[in-house]
Amino acid sequence: MQNKSNSIFSVVVLVAALGYFVDIYDLLLFNIVRIESLQDMGLDAAQVKSKGEYIISVQMLGLLVGGIIWGIMGDKRGRLSVLFGSIILYSVANIINAYVQTPDQYALIRFIAGVGLAGELGAGITLVSELTHKDKRGLSTSFVAGIGLFGAVAAYFISQSFHWRTCYLIGGGLGFSLLLLRLSVYESSMFTQLKDSNTERGNILMFFNNGPRFRKYLLAILIGLPTWYVIGILVAFSNNFAQNMGITESVLPKKATMYAYVAIALADVLSGFVSHWLKSRKKALFIFYVLTMIAILLYFNQDNGSAAGMYAICAALGFGTGFWAIFVTMAAEQFGTNLRATAATTIPNMVRGSLPLMLLLFNWLQQYTSYVSAGLYTGILVMVISSIAAYFTKETFGKDLDYLEHNPVPRV
Repeated sequence: MQNKSNSIFSVVVLVAALGYFVDIYDLLLFNIVRIESLQDMGLDAAQVKSKGEYIISVQMLGLLVGGIIWGIMGDKRGRLSVLFGSIILYSVANIINAYVQTPDQYALIRFIAGVGLAGELGAGITLVSELTHKDKRGLSTSFVAGIGLFGAVAAYFISQSFHWRTCYLIGGGLGFSLLLLRLSVYESSMFTQLKDSNTERGNILMFFNNGPRFRKYLLAILIGLPTWYVIGILVAFSNNFAQNMGITESVLPKKATMYAYVAIALADVLSGFVSHWLKSRKKALFIFYVLTMIAILLYFNQDNGSAAGMYAICAALGFGTGFWAIFVTMAAEQFGTNLRATAATTIPNMVRGSLPLMLLLFNWLQQYTSYVSAGLYTGILVMVISSIAAYFTKETFGKDLDYLEHNPVPRV
């Protein structure tokens, strides 16, 4: 019986890891083919930059909307329903994406794909967290994240060999292949037991009608902000920063993304071991925050540098932000079984959805200072906010997840 349980668990972890691999491939593909795809539509350099920011913002808004939809469904109908539904939606969207002809069509389809992509990570991490022993949970989720993040690396190398439209078709094909693997995965026993009860599940308003719970939810979102500041601004627009820093060599954002994600994947696996060794999620998180801050300082001190230096620093930034596994695991551990999928799905997508706000701040600051300084000031604010949020977040290492969240008792 024990061997059978271990076998089922191993399959779940492997399928969750492969699911996240496909998720990241599709999520980062626009960043990787952004320039060539928009140039192919006849846009000039200025339009590539502005439309690129617009499309990535729309995609992230799709993730925000999808996070809410899939999160609620994960607690109401089950973790597996989300895994199946989200894969079908983003796979179809990516196939259609291969045939877009205008930036507006591109943005619409990336929004739909974003809605689909939003469900993969949260449902997978929730399932793995509920099936893993509490002392080994961080190691399992780090494996899922570490393997999954190599999806960005795969997207880069595929983009080197195929036309950008073909890259989207490949993404859709990978999604449907993953759908077949999902048939071997079982539902979480915690959810199965809960489903037979009358307990309220997936009520997103429960995050807001209780002060301590809302505080936990808000802090859980804020600690993840540095990840998408780094990927969505510093790495995605590394070519623009390079030009403004006096780097004369050509810097390719897709190459910067590839180096960053190799480092993120390695760091995500390492972060699980660090957290396990320290018996603390928070201590591991702060170690990676410090590494991120050092990498940010290096990034903004490369005047008249080189393309190789920019790629190396993007890798350092990726390594510093390799706490994504810890961050998502903490999101799952913070809340009871009847809200866990909603939390684990909405929280990372709230972080992804915050990118448009960070871009708005970044662009607003450019009215008063230089392009490079605006990027630095945005980063300083993000790191201060996230560090304060992490300080006030409760430790979750070794927490028993077999508990429920309850609505507050109305006052008479």
